[in-house]
Amino acid sequence: MKILALEPFYGGSHRAFLDGWRDHSSHAWTILGLPDRHWKWRMRHAAVTLAETVKKRVANGETWDLLFCSDMLNLAEFVGLAPETVRALPRLIYFHENQLTYPDRVGDERDLQLAFTNYSSMLAADRVWFNSAFHRDQFFAALHDWLARMPDFEQRAMIAQVRAKSTVAYPGIREIAAGPPDYHGPARLLWSARWEHDKNPDDFLQALRVLADRGVEFRLNVIGQAYREVPAAFDVLRSEFGERILRWGHQPSRQAYEQALVESDLVVSTAVHEFFGIAVLEAAQAGVIPIVPNRLSYPEVIGAEPFLYEGSVDGLADRLEARIASINAGDDLSEERTLARQIASQYLWQSVTPTMDTWLNELVAG
Repeated sequence: MKILALEPFYGGSHRAFLDGWRDHSSHAWTILGLPDRHWKWRMRHAAVTLAETVKKRVANGETWDLLFCSDMLNLAEFVGLAPETVRALPRLIYFHENQLTYPDRVGDERDLQLAFTNYSSMLAADRVWFNSAFHRDQFFAALHDWLARMPDFEQRAMIAQVRAKSTVAYPGIREIAAGPPDYHGPARLLWSARWEHDKNPDDFLQALRVLADRGVEFRLNVIGQAYREVPAAFDVLRSEFGERILRWGHQPSRQAYEQALVESDLVVSTAVHEFFGIAVLEAAQAGVIPIVPNRLSYPEVIGAEPFLYEGSVDGLADRLEARIASINAGDDLSEERTLARQIASQYLWQSVTPTMDTWLNELVAG
């Protein structure tokens, strides 16, 4: 089967998802992606831009059996602009995030027209996939409340139609071999999330300060993708903890990224937004012990109590101090590392791809 995949934001987790699925899929993929910057502009123009690209490919004789896109595409608009043969394809949209419940830095920043774009795209799709049940349920609850405030032309009755064609399809992760247990220095803490406000680096910084005040000995691997606006917490962190930092910034290659994971002991999240958690799961696959808040998608995706803290700075500092003490004392944490790898292995591409491919076959078959 031939799949036309449209990705207006072809970078980060969006690119990792498409590339990983393509590499493990039994289907043939044509991926048309746009650079991962200027995300609001991408959501506005991508339907027009990609429709023009697709028209040229159709004119050159290309055909497909199914249309796939992410939540960054205005699917309804694209369908109106696309060639007739493409309009007739079964349509699947995948929601990595949405523009209704994604947290804003200030209350007046949300562009609700983009939230409505998400909604109309769902209506235009034949199937809607979410990357977690938490994401799906939070979105539909917020959508119901938001549409209830509209002045007329009631829309809430249509939510049931969208929910009926929605399902959860967890994204895959690549397999990473665990690192050799030959390190004997202080515990190494890993930050591998995007350098953005929704990952809440301020709480991470505050927890490190608490640990330092308590005289706890640790080292830091602070990696992850950064965009144009980097939260100030990272500059402060580098200034205050520079002598403890082993790795810093976006890693130049996949190999360097994986090496940073295997050279870490504990991976930390302080996120106030997380619809799945690829960065944490990839670290867990490398044998790194997760320390994540008991909120968002983590109870669903990570689940195991030893890896969840109650969500506050003090709670994180307490959990980290206990784990660091065990690591620094040379205690055997192989059971926790093995459990982390077992949890992450559920999401390996070779585990999730057969089911996703089968769902595509069923969609095309009608």
